[in-house]
Amino acid sequence: MTADPFARFRLATRARIGLGRSGDALPTAALLEFQMAHARARDAVHGSVDFDALAAALAPHPSVRVKSAAPDRAAYLRRPDLGRRLDDADRARLEALPRLDKPWDIAFVIADGLSATAVNANAATTFAECMARLPGNWSVAPAILAEQGRVALGDDVAFALGARLVAILVGERPGLSVSDSLGIYLTLDPRPGRLESERNCISNIHADGLSPAEAGAKLAWLAREAKRRGLTGIGLKDEAPPLIEAAKTNALPG
Repeated sequence: MTADPFARFRLATRARIGLGRSGDALPTAALLEFQMAHARARDAVHGSVDFDALAAALAPHPSVRVKSAAPDRAAYLRRPDLGRRLDDADRARLEALPRLDKPWDIAFVIADGLSATAVNANAATTFAECMARLPGNWSVAPAILAEQGRVALGDDVAFALGARLVAILVGERPGLSVSDSLGIYLTLDPRPGRLESERNCISNIHADGLSPAEAGAKLAWLAREAKRRGLTGIGLKDEAPPLIEAAKTNALPG
C-alpha cells in the first residue's frame, strides 16, 4: 500500500487537499464528504435560530426580540437591504424602552445572519465572554435578538436604543469547511447609513477557529479603545494582547 503523501498536511488544515480520483471523478468517500458539507451549509443558511433557548441562556441579562424589514427567509436572501433595516413596529418598541439618563455604553445585537447553526452553537457563550471582559462600570443595554438580520441592522437597533457602541453577533456565510462560524462587528456612534469601513470585525468564532474567550477578549479591548479614541473601523487596528496577557491586564487594579 502506498502511503498518502497528503495525510500530514490534512492534520493542519480543514481545506480539501489531495482528494485523489477514481477515473475522471472524485473517490466516493471524498464525494460524500463534499455533499455532506454542502448540505450543512444549506441547513445553516435556511435554518432557524432557537431564540427562546437563546434568551434563556442569556438570562438574567434582559433580552428583546425584534425582526428586520424582511418578512421571511426567502425575502431576506433576495433583498439584503431589507435585512439591514428594523421592522417599523419593532423600532417604535425599542424607542419606547426605558432609558438611562445618558446613552448606554454598549448594545449587543444577536442576529441569525447567514448561519443559524453558528448562532445556536456559539452566540450565548460568546456573549457571556464579552460581558465578562467589559469594564464593570459600563452600562449594557438589553440584548436584542434579531430575526432575518444582517450586520447593518445593528446600527438601526442601537440608534433606536440610544447606545454609544453596538456589537452585533451574527452568523457568517457558511463555507464547505465551516458552517457554524460566528462574527462580531463593532461600530461607534451607530446610526443608519454607517459604512462597512467604520466597523471592526472579529470573525471565525467556532470550535476549530477563534474561541469565544478569545473573541470576548478582543471585543472588550476594541470597545475600550473605541470609546477612548473616539473611532472604530479602519482607523482602529486590532492590537489586543493575547488572551493570557489580556487576563493579566484585566486583573490589574483600575
